[in-house]
Amino acid sequence: MSHLASLARAIDAINERIGRTIAWAALAMVLVQFTVVVMRYVFGIGSILMQESVIYLHAILFLIGSGYTLLHDGHVRLDIFYRDASVRTKALVDLWGSIGLLIPVTVLIWWFSWPYVAGSWEVLEGSRETSGIHAVFLLKTVILVFAALMFVQGISVLARSILTLKGRQQELFGD
Repeated sequence: MSHLASLARAIDAINERIGRTIAWAALAMVLVQFTVVVMRYVFGIGSILMQESVIYLHAILFLIGSGYTLLHDGHVRLDIFYRDASVRTKALVDLWGSIGLLIPVTVLIWWFSWPYVAGSWEVLEGSRETSGIHAVFLLKTVILVFAALMFVQGISVLARSILTLKGRQQELFGD
């Protein structure tokens, strides 16, 4: 079982690092948006590139940060019964939620997004605007990164649930 705990800790460490790094996109997004507003309403200057960069930063922040959010149990769900449930019941819900919903949905997202992203890469898809960001193919790739990060975090949730149900959750805190 210690391999299961090691796997969960490794996945958690990856998503923790990614989440803490990607959180800076929020600051960048606010600063760029503030600059766009000041440029437009104070100086009368518009920038499609800067406006599109806010969209890119928003997508990156939420899609790549989703694994970190799952790690810290921050996704919205119906907590009416879950919050007062026993540790064992929570582990069962997490186990079946991962097996029945999270992992299959991330696999489906990957499967159906792959042709969409690959097609974008084939033509190196860019902005429809001439002065926009000509890296739409990179933005679409974030969908696959999202699916991968959520999938591996789902594996971590699954491993944690199994360890909890076996009464070995102490292994998660070190060997």
